[in-house]
Amino acid sequence: MAEYNVHLTACRQIAKGTMAFHFEKPVGFSHKPGQAIDLILPGHQTGTRSSDTRHTFSIVTAPEEDELVVATRIGESVFKHALCALPIGTEVQINGPFGSFTLPKNTERTSVLIAGGIGITPFMSILRHAAQQQTLQQLILLYSNHYPEDAAFLEELQQLERQNQRFQLMATMTDMEHSTQSWDGATQIIDSDWIKQVVTGLDNPAFYVSGPPALVEAMRQTLTMSGIDEDNVRSETFYGY
Repeated sequence: MAEYNVHLTACRQIAKGTMAFHFEKPVGFSHKPGQAIDLILPGHQTGTRSSDTRHTFSIVTAPEEDELVVATRIGESVFKHALCALPIGTEVQINGPFGSFTLPKNTERTSVLIAGGIGITPFMSILRHAAQQQTLQQLILLYSNHYPEDAAFLEELQQLERQNQRFQLMATMTDMEHSTQSWDGATQIIDSDWIKQVVTGLDNPAFYVSGPPALVEAMRQTLTMSGIDEDNVRSETFYGY
């Protein structure tokens, strides 16, 4: 796995309690949509595995883009506080890319992407790449959040849907009682009935689930209840949120 030193070029809030961090893209760096990197903060040895010094992040940017972006919920961890405190221009180390949370090469097979909260990040790279390359694969994204304020990249996803006729966004907000924004879309949880609706007429779709541990486990159970073979389901769990 390759190691690179890069500089922080920007950071911005992308949803309530959620930040995106922009870094230089190293010369020769190449990744597949859906892959990840380890980010190591300055002043820490490469060999340490402590969660206070390094963290794994899915890459938000598509391979064609000229920067690397990661995004995270800002919790109470030592790492998150240190990351947020980095001045623009700080040099950090990244290791990667790595991971196999990538779409199948067979573009005739529909991929159903299921994301909860910050679990959207690996799908952003996939969906940006699909829109830029106008790939032939049909993509359906079920994206669940409590309310719109919480939903990272929601406006961009709506724009990507307009750009790519083979991409369908199905976003749902499950706690609108506590929202300060309006929402005229779905408000239901992602349950087996909804899954069955989504897959009706699809020929052997592949499923990808990404989010916090409880959501991933619940979605795997829901897919099983919906009659989906577990061999057709891949998942990526986000810890520490």
